[in-house]
Amino acid sequence: MQDSAIKPHIIYTTSEARGFLKISESTIKRLLKRGVIKAYKVGGQYRIWGDEILRLVSPEIETEVYDVYKKIKDKTKKTIARW
Repeated sequence: MQDSAIKPHIIYTTSEARGFLKISESTIKRLLKRGVIKAYKVGGQYRIWGDEILRLVSPEIETEVYDVYKKIKDKTKKTIARW
């Protein structure tokens, strides 16, 4: 079972980060691709510092993340509407 405290100086996998953030695999991929979450690729897999996860859940970044989410959601709706 995963410890509920995010440690700033520990490196986490995307799976562990998803667990902390309670987001889907596709969402974390989008956040990584757009640079909202900074990560390092090691052997083809992303590694994320704990302080990066903590930064993401801070109130200052919440608005930025919501804006990215809203843009993705709106773009998806437009694409579906064209079908």
